[in-house]
Amino acid sequence: MYLFRRKYFPGLRFSHSKLALCIFVLFACVSVSTVAQADYRQDNLPDLFGSDEIIELRLEGKVGELINDRGEDPSYHLMKLHYKEQGSTEETLDLRVRVRGNFRRLEENCDKPPLKFNFKKHEAPDTSLFAGQRELKLVVPCQGEKYVLREYLAYKIYNLITDYSFRVRLARFAYHNIEKNELTDPVYAFLIEDQDLLAARKGGTLYDRNNLRPESIDEESFLRMSVFAYLIGNTDWSVQFQHNMKILFLDHKKAFVSVPYDFDLVGLVSSPYAEPAEALRLRSVRERVYRGHCMEDLSRLDPILDEFRQLKPRFYALYTGNEMLEDGYIESTLGYFDEFYKTINNRKQRNKVFSYPCKHYGTGNVVISGMDN
Repeated sequence: MYLFRRKYFPGLRFSHSKLALCIFVLFACVSVSTVAQADYRQDNLPDLFGSDEIIELRLEGKVGELINDRGEDPSYHLMKLHYKEQGSTEETLDLRVRVRGNFRRLEENCDKPPLKFNFKKHEAPDTSLFAGQRELKLVVPCQGEKYVLREYLAYKIYNLITDYSFRVRLARFAYHNIEKNELTDPVYAFLIEDQDLLAARKGGTLYDRNNLRPESIDEESFLRMSVFAYLIGNTDWSVQFQHNMKILFLDHKKAFVSVPYDFDLVGLVSSPYAEPAEALRLRSVRERVYRGHCMEDLSRLDPILDEFRQLKPRFYALYTGNEMLEDGYIESTLGYFDEFYKTINNRKQRNKVFSYPCKHYGTGNVVISGMDN
């Protein structure tokens, strides 16, 4: 599921040299995506992700051809998307759809692959809930609906931490196979915000080159992301290879921001196929290890940890009494969070955890490149 590179970076420290960063930015900007922000403006259009209400989705077409097209370069298939919000009438849109993903695309791993919706050749009318959308990812059950719900909530946690995050919308999703006139039972699934719309929403552009050094990321952004990763037990990411990570260049701040995604392999989700990277020497994905880079002055983490303390009630509220989740999972999740807060509230334990990347065998020396690299 991964490729791993173990490297030593003697200079892997946060740098306060504004001159060095400015010089880097001047050269880096030539690799920033040139998609015009004006093309993705959402002014006066319905906000697909502005509600937590579950939306009903039904995909109609030659479902067999779509699902079986799982090669390295899957094609788009013309389909119809039926959707309905609570209290409204059903509406229908034409769109193109293809399978996507790496591990979850393969038939030996998942019965149904994740999908990508493409509206570029079939733009939704301005009155449609999907108005202004270009591309959307849909996460569907791979080995159980419960893991979809768990991954969805991981996104919602990060939405609480920062607006520099992918927004998501929970759905009940079904297939209508016109070849056999078969309608599947609806299952939980969720839509993920288009990356270009995320960039436009935050006044930035996508940076599409690898090997950006982690210390080049805006410090607050990187610390929020890496502490969040520690909270949910996520070790499956890297800045250098943009593995499960998008990088935005913010024009107004002249700074880079990291935006994580794909949380099916994290400890909080504990999907059946989740395994930690061998290079990290972990027993399971539930075992936490901090994968930020080395900081000699750990006091710079204090404001970020304070934010996590303030957000604690809102994190717990996502799970407490959530009727979509099993009672046992709610209990284990709240216990998992309790362990996190016990760690960050104990100075000795906190220093041990967050200084680990500085050690010669620490996680600051492990770079996960991902399957595509």
